Amino acid sequence: MFAKLKKRWKIESDVQLVLILLVFSITGSSIAFIRKPIFDILGIVPETSLWIQVPLYLVIVFPAYQILLLVVGTIFGQFRFFWEFEKKMLRRMRIIK
Repeated sequence: MFAKLKKRWKIESDVQLVLILLVFSITGSSIAFIRKPIFDILGIVPETSLWIQVPLYLVIVFPAYQILLLVVGTIFGQFRFFWEFEKKMLRRMRIIK
């Protein structure tokens, strides 16, 4: 499985793979902690309709995750990988060309 990821992401080093996986896990965990205070500030509680929660999540939390991914990636010396990863994702979403 790891060899397949290394080939897909065009990386050669096991250390780089570990760092990339670490960045993904730290960012994912961090955004879970960040979402709660943001939603608390906005007055969003679990009883709030999903019709309100989901769009707010997409508008606020999704971009925050992308930025945090670049920040944490930079801290771990993997900015180039995550910058290319972000650009590829945004192209697939047709946000950029």
